[in-house]
Amino acid sequence: MIKRRFPLLLILTIVLFLTSCSGNHKSKTDNNTLTIMGRKSDMEKSYMTSIFEQYENATGNKLDIIEFDDAEFEVNAAKKFADGDAPDVFMHFNNADLNRFDVSNNFYYLNNESWVSDLTDSSRAYCQDKEGNLLGLPFWESSVSGCFYNKTLLDSLGLKPATTQAEFDVLCQVLADIGHTPICWPADGCTWMFQFGMDPIFADDPSLLEKLNKNEISYSDIPAVANMVKWVSDAADKGWFGSEYLENGWSDISTIMGSGKAVMTFIWDTWFYTDFEQGNKYTVDDFALMPAFMNTADSGTYEGGNLNMMMVNKNSKKLVKALGFLSFCADAKNYNIAFDGISTVSCFKGQTTNIQSPMVTNAGTSIAANERVSTAASKIIGYSADDMSAAFDRLFNKKTDVAGCVKLMDDYRIKEAEKQGSN
Repeated sequence: MIKRRFPLLLILTIVLFLTSCSGNHKSKTDNNTLTIMGRKSDMEKSYMTSIFEQYENATGNKLDIIEFDDAEFEVNAAKKFADGDAPDVFMHFNNADLNRFDVSNNFYYLNNESWVSDLTDSSRAYCQDKEGNLLGLPFWESSVSGCFYNKTLLDSLGLKPATTQAEFDVLCQVLADIGHTPICWPADGCTWMFQFGMDPIFADDPSLLEKLNKNEISYSDIPAVANMVKWVSDAADKGWFGSEYLENGWSDISTIMGSGKAVMTFIWDTWFYTDFEQGNKYTVDDFALMPAFMNTADSGTYEGGNLNMMMVNKNSKKLVKALGFLSFCADAKNYNIAFDGISTVSCFKGQTTNIQSPMVTNAGTSIAANERVSTAASKIIGYSADDMSAAFDRLFNKKTDVAGCVKLMDDYRIKEAEKQGSN
């Protein structure tokens, strides 16, 4: 009996495999199918799935969503472009990593699209290159990043949020001493946390940024960089990240924060409305916002919003259809459905259904005093979040020390800058 069924199962498996292959091939030749490439976690945001579904239902056209896990996205996406297998629409932030993709030769400038006048001044400015060309449609959440903490848990322990680095360090140690993990630090594949510490160094002293980008100095010449690396290293050694932080990744943050296993995490407000799972012990109403402290700004820091852009492949055979897709996304009746109930600062002038997080409004005075524009990830030539994570991974695993980690950061940065033709 088993011998008779095995060939049938094998045939079915082969048929399904061939069908899948032909389907992937068809998306490249079918004029009614657009390919869209992005990070897996980005493509699965509720407002993204909403706009994708709206487009397919309204037009009858299909979307082939190409996703890569976050930690592998930059490398795999760059390989696709290098292999001549670029998508019709590409989702990316306007940061240093974008230089991997030969922007001027690969992407269509959107300066003259009909929807440009509906962009807010800040969202349009974010999506422009140095020459003022509009690189993409900012279809994303404009969030505020900082240290989000479980106010209900802190209150129950008789503890208060911090306003200085010293207070934050004391808070972390007290929490650790009484058996609570102070900070959820998802070291397995999450890479954004380091830029929060780096931003004040370069946002507060633009001359350092200019000298770094001209190769007149390196990270190793800036004591504040070593201060940040040492703080992170010490925090891990003191148990402030818990015992499983090296195994915790993106999919674990919600459970860790919702259960109260950790008290704080460095993230952004919209995460609580797009990725924080319901049904946990603690809900979004239990959280509040204070600055992120990483030993580079005594009063801490908040990072202003970064925007994921929909960029159009100028070499695509479906260029007109891809531009039409962006126009659909930029239509007020469509984006207002997608962003209904999402906590975000408006990217479009006609945006009316989004909400503003109480966590942000309640921290308004602190944000006004301590917010900085995203600087490290967007303005340091050769900065790569993945490379930063790789350097710290060696530090966390005791394969290097603080000085060695800083040197690796420099080595990776310079190598990436050279790859981009900037050095």
